[in-house]
Amino acid sequence: MANELPIATSVPLFSIIIGAYNDWPPLTACLQSLTQQTNAPNFEVILVDDGSAESAPDFIRGFSSHYPLIIVTQPHAGVSAARNRGAQISKGPILVFADADSRFHRNCLQVLASTIAHSPQHNSYQLRLTGDCATLVGRVEELRLITLQDHLLQPDGCLRYLNTAGFAIRRTAVDVEAGVFYTGAVRGEDTLLLAGLMQRGQLPLLVVNAIVQHETPFSLLESLRREIRSAYLEMDTYKIIDSTGVKYRVTHRERLEMLRAMWKTSGRASIGRMAWFVLVTRQMLRLVLHFLYRASGAR
Repeated sequence: MANELPIATSVPLFSIIIGAYNDWPPLTACLQSLTQQTNAPNFEVILVDDGSAESAPDFIRGFSSHYPLIIVTQPHAGVSAARNRGAQISKGPILVFADADSRFHRNCLQVLASTIAHSPQHNSYQLRLTGDCATLVGRVEELRLITLQDHLLQPDGCLRYLNTAGFAIRRTAVDVEAGVFYTGAVRGEDTLLLAGLMQRGQLPLLVVNAIVQHETPFSLLESLRREIRSAYLEMDTYKIIDSTGVKYRVTHRERLEMLRAMWKTSGRASIGRMAWFVLVTRQMLRLVLHFLYRASGAR
């Protein structure tokens, strides 16, 4: 284990936990965005290298001159295990989970801290996620995220959606030593965590002005391939959630309403319409895979 930890004068409010697996280039922009935070409270960054082929480069370690940075290396065990390891060695009362391809807007941590201070009745917080509209794949992600967050927002400001590209939870609300995330979930671990929160009647509060941009540095074909793989790997996780009786799934009516909203949001520009068609294609692929999975299980 290698540690780069400048001397801190106080316990950090936030422990920002990031799992990395062979994705050092996008992680650079993520860590850089944290150097640009304005009026942010004390925070530490815990980077868990989940068995990457190469260890963290020197330029990654160099961010330790900007904020407390701890780099931990473990054998490849998956993102859930990496996040759990990060949580276990963290010090802050608020755990903030992010992906290597997340980008924090300048006032993100300031807004999050203010929201938490003024909403002690809430235990978890979903940061507002956006996409990078410079590319078609990024526009697809933007369209998907906007629609999900708008349509799954509850009247009380909480969200029936959880995405660990930007998510915070109080340390006291989870069993850190046992693990925040279920390590048996290869994909869909955030949905499984959401189901647990729903069981306790504790949906995450959407922090509208704490914005994280979720990058998608892939080609269209690569993003579709990843979508198919993710949909397949999520099946067992959804089976676990179904066994709890928690009704977390989007209904067919909600799905149709979101598709209509996506069409309106996409605008009249050709790239916007193309993004909508890509999203519909992805949804159809997921539905087909779910149907085939259920059919194979019934036999």
